Amino acid sequence: MSAASNSDRDNAARDLLRVLFDAALAAADPACAILPYLPEPVAGRTVVVGAGKASAAMARASEEAWEGRLDGLVVTRHGHGVPCERIRIVEASHPVPDAAGEQAARDILALAQGLGPEDQLVCLVSGGGSALLTLPASGLTLADKQGVTQALLRSGATIGEINTVRKHLSAIKGGRLAAAAAPARVVTLAISDVPGDDPAVIASGPTVPDPTTFADARAVLAKYGITEPKAVIAHLAEARDETPKPGDARLARSDYKLIASPQRALAAAAEAALARHITPIVLSDRVEGEARDVAAMHAAIAVQLRAGQFRVGHEIVTPPAVLLSGGETTVTVQGKGRGGRNSEFLLALAAALAKDLVGSGGIYALACDTDGIDGTEDNAGAIVYPNTVARAASRGTAIKEALAGNDSYGFFAALGDLVVTGPTLTNVNDFRAILILDR
Repeated sequence: MSAASNSDRDNAARDLLRVLFDAALAAADPACAILPYLPEPVAGRTVVVGAGKASAAMARASEEAWEGRLDGLVVTRHGHGVPCERIRIVEASHPVPDAAGEQAARDILALAQGLGPEDQLVCLVSGGGSALLTLPASGLTLADKQGVTQALLRSGATIGEINTVRKHLSAIKGGRLAAAAAPARVVTLAISDVPGDDPAVIASGPTVPDPTTFADARAVLAKYGITEPKAVIAHLAEARDETPKPGDARLARSDYKLIASPQRALAAAAEAALARHITPIVLSDRVEGEARDVAAMHAAIAVQLRAGQFRVGHEIVTPPAVLLSGGETTVTVQGKGRGGRNSEFLLALAAALAKDLVGSGGIYALACDTDGIDGTEDNAGAIVYPNTVARAASRGTAIKEALAGNDSYGFFAALGDLVVTGPTLTNVNDFRAILILDR
């Protein structure tokens, strides 16, 4: 095949992967997703609060559709705010909390505490809410929460484990916000960014019962060898003021509605693939684990399909096909490079595919965080081509060194293969698409 035809094939594959990603984002657009779920007005006040990367977009859609009195406050990540007229928007730090997030959480709790039985609290939560809605429990400081958050993020802990700890260091998470609003009605509208869509994990479940305990939180820190800050360890050991549990009377008037999810986003991408005569294979919306381990498994499946040996029932699935998956992988940081879990996944995927020179040709991949920010950099993710490793080597970059240094951002930036979208104003977690073309 000529260089020109290779280039055309690469461009077509890249464009197709972006079409699938855009379809997934459209399915999670807060402006469209929230409207069917808005509650009816009540006799008293309706106050809107919330936290997460999509919360400002959710707030704007809510107030545009709402007739009558409405006020409130939501906190979102820096760069993810949108203008609202009646709901105050605060931008704060993510994934490590800051003073702006702490003050916003304090103000949100005060709004909830001021409601009566004729009022309702509409809570808009989405991915990122755990870090943004930060209000330390009595005896703890913001610095304490920052310290343990940084340690957990570097440890490779899952989002469920991290949020178990967060809930037991908080004065507002783990059902405490709904308890503070009682006896008002509470309606939570959520966009899921967690595997399994567990309401108690999304934004650390500020309005739902918490099935986890102080003992669970202590076990997480012990598992990863985290022994600092000392105030955090002492607070968890004292185990005073447990989070509201299922059956708590204070949460009796709390209603929860999931308005967008990773599975719905993957389904939309699958439909977009079918419309282009590409067979979609949705592996799972709840994939967890170390990013490079998950990549190795995805690579094995892609090569199996490419070789004409991927069987479903009596049928052999043949290219063109696309493997779709979501969830939230983790990265145990060892090096000093830059990058997020999606670009780390792709780096490991490219390395795994390069080991099978016969079976991996014609395989392309995109992995992006649906909020538009992979980790702490400016990219949503990146794209892998069949010649990714070879092109890097021609520039003097060894993929093994990039993996060892956790420098996925630098690796893909040098190749010009980053995907940069800017904040998407939604968040249904990671999106991965591996495209397998005809031989």
